[in-house]
Parts: sequence; structure tokens; C-alpha cells
Amino acid sequence: MNFTIEQTGEFLKDHDGYLILTHVRPDGDTVGCAAALCRGLRDLGKTAHVLPNPETTSLFSPYLEGLLAPEDFRPETVVSVDMAARGLFPDNAQQYLERVDLAIDHHPSQEFFAQNTCLDAERAACGELMYDILRGITPITRGIALPLYVAVSTDCGCFVYGNTSAGTHRVAAALMDTGIPTAELNKRHFRTKSFKRLRLESMLTESLEFHDGGEIAIAAISLHMMDTLQADERDAEDIAAFVGQVEGVKTGVTIRERKDGSCKISLRTDPDDLNASSVCALLGGGGHAAAAGATVEGDIPHTKQVLMEAIRTVQGRKGQ
Repeated sequence: MNFTIEQTGEFLKDHDGYLILTHVRPDGDTVGCAAALCRGLRDLGKTAHVLPNPETTSLFSPYLEGLLAPEDFRPETVVSVDMAARGLFPDNAQQYLERVDLAIDHHPSQEFFAQNTCLDAERAACGELMYDILRGITPITRGIALPLYVAVSTDCGCFVYGNTSAGTHRVAAALMDTGIPTAELNKRHFRTKSFKRLRLESMLTESLEFHDGGEIAIAAISLHMMDTLQADERDAEDIAAFVGQVEGVKTGVTIRERKDGSCKISLRTDPDDLNASSVCALLGGGGHAAAAGATVEGDIPHTKQVLMEAIRTVQGRKGQ
């Protein structure tokens, strides 16, 4: 069933025993929404926990302190946040794949795997939607506002991505009015880089390939590069945006080699030029018009090949 914001609020008030799920390779939006929802539910007197996600990096784990579910917790109600597809369930969440009671999301590629779904694909971040849901059922305290600000700001690149709307700014302003330390949060997430991250960006620059007269740029991060730098997931956080900063580039692609023999594609585009979600959908992934991702079985050269084939297919459709 498709829920409105009001119906979602009523559902949350009527149920209890919550377990909140975040997606694989958790970013600020999924973690921030999970933390805010958990705190909001607890403020309503509900039992609520967030399922531990083994891939959560130290950049985001502080927002989940005191909120993680104990091993023996048996949920009555399962809610997913910022999760568009079955393929985004972490390994330890697979047991809940067929029993998600409510999905809250903003991805147009939503697979509607849950019994009930609250979807608004016009929102820049799931955090925007979560704000409207929570403010209808509980006061937005600083404890709720802080992770929501992380959710919203990280998913729109500190309000510079094309998905940022006037509504995004209004939500951010309302969250700022609670007194949260936005300058500190912005520095942490947008103005601080480890030395390993700087080295990784340098290596990425060396690996850049250009197509279509420089309008498409592809960079690859190999396992060897990560091992050489002794870098971890935090050092590579949101590195997909780096490639798109090159002057003249309309489509920026980052390919991450993974230990299981697959490669993770992160695609950032000018949606008027190329729909990122349409490209990634051909590869079994999805996302938004300007930002999407997919996983390809195979090495980096193979991934580049199938990616370019998908790009050409979507370009061909547009030209028809």
C-alpha cells in the first residue's frame, strides 16, 4: 500500500517494537534517517532500535550511539529507510527481506518490496521526507534534528547538487532553528579530508579516462590502490562526486573494485544530458536522474565496457 505522510505517521503511532534497517554501504541519508526515526519513536514511548550495519564507517557511526539493536532483539515492526531495492539489504538484514512493514524512501527506482511504502521521489533526500513525517507526530528535538541535517545535507552535497530545492533549504532552516552545530557538521562532512583521501584523489586523477570530447570521465579505484594507501571506506566516502568536478565533464563515473570480484559503479550526471538512473537500471541498479549506482560482476576493464554500452544505449534512446 502507498502511504501519505499522514498515514505513515499514524502507522508509526499505532505500532511498536521497531527495527530500522539501513542500506549497504550506508551514507549520511540512510544513517541520519535511521537515527532520527529511532529517536522520534523513542520519544513517543516506543521500543525502537537500528539494526547494526557492518559497513557503517566511523564518519557516520557516532550518530547511532545508543540506538543499535541488541543481538536478542525480536522486532514486531520492521522499517527500512532510504532503501530502494532488495539488492541493498546488508547480509544481516536478509532475514527481514520479506517482512518489511514500512519503507520510507525518495528513490524513483523504488521496488516496492515492503507491505507499505511512503515514497516521495521529488525530495532531494530521504531526510526531507523523514522530517515531515516526524514533525507530524513528535516535536523535532535537537537529538532528532542533528541526524536529519546530516541526512539532508550529505545527500544534496551541502546544498549544491541539482536536486536541492527551495523545500530542501526550508527543511534545513527549520533544523538549524533547533540550535544544532551546523558549522561543525559542515566542516566534518564537507571540508575535512584525510591525507589518505588526498592521495586517493591524486591516484584517481591519474586513472581518468575521457570520452565524448571530455564530457564523460571515468575513474577506477582498484583494490591495489586501496591496499597501497592502507585506505578504508571512510577515505573513499562520496568520492564519486570528485570526478564530476573536472571542468567540462557532464558525466562522472567512479568504479570501485570489490573483494568479491565485482565492481561498484557510481554515476553522477547532468540529467538534462544523460539520465543516470536509466543507465544504471540497465546494469541492475538504479537511483536518481542525476546520481545512481549499480554493481557489475567482473573486473574493471569489463565494467568499463558494459558501462559504456549502457551509456550508449540510453544516449541512443534520447536521440530517437
